[in-house]
Amino acid sequence: MSSTKHTITTPNKNINKAKHATPPNVITLPQTTQLEALYTIIRDKNTSRGDFIFYTDRIIRLLVEEGLNHLPVIPRTVETPTGATYNGVGFEGRICGVSILRAGEAMEAGLREVCRSDEETAQPKLFYAKFPQDIASRYVLLLDPMLATGGSAMKAVEVIMAEGVPEERIIFVNLISAPEGLRSFCTRFPNVRVITGCVDEGLNEKAYIIPGLGDFGERSSSMSNTGRYLHIPPGYVSARTLIIQTVVEE
Repeated sequence: MSSTKHTITTPNKNINKAKHATPPNVITLPQTTQLEALYTIIRDKNTSRGDFIFYTDRIIRLLVEEGLNHLPVIPRTVETPTGATYNGVGFEGRICGVSILRAGEAMEAGLREVCRSDEETAQPKLFYAKFPQDIASRYVLLLDPMLATGGSAMKAVEVIMAEGVPEERIIFVNLISAPEGLRSFCTRFPNVRVITGCVDEGLNEKAYIIPGLGDFGERSSSMSNTGRYLHIPPGYVSARTLIIQTVVEE
């Protein structure tokens, strides 16, 4: 665990209190004191890269676990080591985690799908796509840390749906959302559930999330994709590059 001390300031209580109505398919993590403290650390410009990675990973775990809570289950009976029978549940279908990554990291980890934005419109363009052959039968967790305008996330969903995945089988998970991006995304894909840690105040004139946390890619440049279950650190999508990579299959 990190030993660096951080001063926890009082969070902006207005951030998640609706300037705009949250779309019905958006689930925001409960704004507990622990979560507010974690966000204060990762938003702090003086937080070291190591601490930034450590604390964002903690939030990502919470987000992915919340995403899994929204997957359908079926009854499952198992035998315990004591010989007793336990009536529980299991996930109804297989799961595929797909992460939007920063270009360099994705190439190092194994490129799966590349998109690139148009120089004029800054809209993502698809160049190459490759997914598991059975992705159409899976539930997909789409992971991306920041939802600003929503353009890259919408392109990612388009690509996943083009592979035969129904809209209602996709869950989009992110750290921070802008209201503008949520509106655009949820208007386009009303049946995709969105799990977000925090809805910020909005976008500035440069389309940066405010208050935000800065450039996620620069701050987490040493973050690598481990592909471990419930430990799937997403990378960063810039204004010009979109990379979608299958990071875990269960």
